[in-house]
Amino acid sequence: MAPPGEVEDVPRLPMPSLNPLPLSAAQEAQVRELYHSRVRNYCAAEIKQFADCALGRTFTAPFKCRQQNRAMNNCMITHATQAEQDAAREEWFATRLKRQREREAKEARRIEQERFHKEWWGLPIEDREGDKGRDIMKKAERVGGFPKRDEGQPSKDRHR
Repeated sequence: MAPPGEVEDVPRLPMPSLNPLPLSAAQEAQVRELYHSRVRNYCAAEIKQFADCALGRTFTAPFKCRQQNRAMNNCMITHATQAEQDAAREEWFATRLKRQREREAKEARRIEQERFHKEWWGLPIEDREGDKGRDIMKKAERVGGFPKRDEGQPSKDRHR
């Protein structure tokens, strides 16, 4: 595991085949996001010029910034090609190992936080797992205020 702030060198995998199986909708959305970010990176200068022109304008932005808007759109259209989409798909497949490691690290953090939470609330080891542990966790200690309102009963802090 690399120290925080340092980029870990993860090997890139090749495409599984020239005609891979169709991706799920969530995976396609990730590929699309990667594709859009690549196109935005190519046209960063044009986008910045348009954003600087449109800053502080509302209704007049399309009229005053027409030249920058056209330059930005032309750049996006030029770079938004099928070849770029294929390159984004290849990059998505190449970074599978990195995403898998990120998921595993996230799951390990979640398990560690859950263990700390159970330890913090002082649950005995035998009661930390199973139904009894879940029941105890649901009945967390209240700090101040009124107890939970009984179903069907008016709150004790409200007058009738």
